[in-house]
Amino acid sequence: MTITTAGTSHEGRTVYTASGEYTGKTSVKSRRRSILPVRFHRLRDRLIAYGLMLPATSVFVMFFYVPAAYMLYISFFHWGVLSSATNFVGLANFRTLLNQPLFLHSLLTSLYYTLVMIPATVLLSLGIALLLKEAITRRKRGAGIWRGAVFLPHVTPVLATSIIWVWIFNPQFGLANFVLTHLGLPALGWLESVHWALPAVIIDSLWHSLGLYVIIFLAGLSTVPRDLLEVARLDGAKKYYTFRRIIWPLISPTTFFVTLLATINSWQAFSQIYAMTGGPHGGAGGPAYATTTDALLVYQTAFVYEHFSLAAAMSVVLFGIIMTLTLIQKWISDRIVFYR
Repeated sequence: MTITTAGTSHEGRTVYTASGEYTGKTSVKSRRRSILPVRFHRLRDRLIAYGLMLPATSVFVMFFYVPAAYMLYISFFHWGVLSSATNFVGLANFRTLLNQPLFLHSLLTSLYYTLVMIPATVLLSLGIALLLKEAITRRKRGAGIWRGAVFLPHVTPVLATSIIWVWIFNPQFGLANFVLTHLGLPALGWLESVHWALPAVIIDSLWHSLGLYVIIFLAGLSTVPRDLLEVARLDGAKKYYTFRRIIWPLISPTTFFVTLLATINSWQAFSQIYAMTGGPHGGAGGPAYATTTDALLVYQTAFVYEHFSLAAAMSVVLFGIIMTLTLIQKWISDRIVFYR
């Protein structure tokens, strides 16, 4: 039981218990707040939150959703930049794509590129992350330097490093063939070969992107409880068994995120292919369209051949493929990914 005594308008009311123990003062402001409906306070908090989100949301909508919606719009029209007249053609652009062998070839090239990049990215980045984690745990000298060296390629400009890789893969005096010949292996044509041009681009892409995925895996490995690893070590568990039974299940959300990110980035690969296989000098996607991915074909169709409606239809198809793969991976992850 409490006894309330009146106080001044500034101090509110003084509250005592039945035994006379002082419990404090309630201000007039807090009493007024308690009188107001709870829904009013929730509405006010939501309005404040939406107001704080409005600037960033406006920029995102203006530069992402509006162009995406307009791209979907012009994919159903015959549209040109310099022409104000547009003719509605329905699904004619999509039917044209299905009858274009080059478009179907670009989809297969993108699929091949993605199927190689995903497992290579996951395995290499996870292996490097485990080595760096071991060095950091044992506090080996130079672990921080190696971690920075691994991440450094990711923050370098893609076009600049791609030009360097063009020199590395030069069939006459490149470093790649220099190493192969000294190992007793035959020299390769690399970017001039139909069979080795895309693998050369994949090597460049792996070198450039691994740093990001290594950092993500290091963040995931840092969440693995040390107690479990210590108990497994005391029980005599081997490192392979510890990784398979403890580390791998606990970092499965991180693995899923890396796989999803690598899938999206692989289907959208453009800069390194454009720079290594021709760039502004023409011939990008060669030789003989061996490195022409869907993203590169979208650029060429729009800005080289100026068929913007057809390029918009290609972009819609590319979006549908990425969205489908994302939903499939999400469906699989709900059954095999372990969330603590």
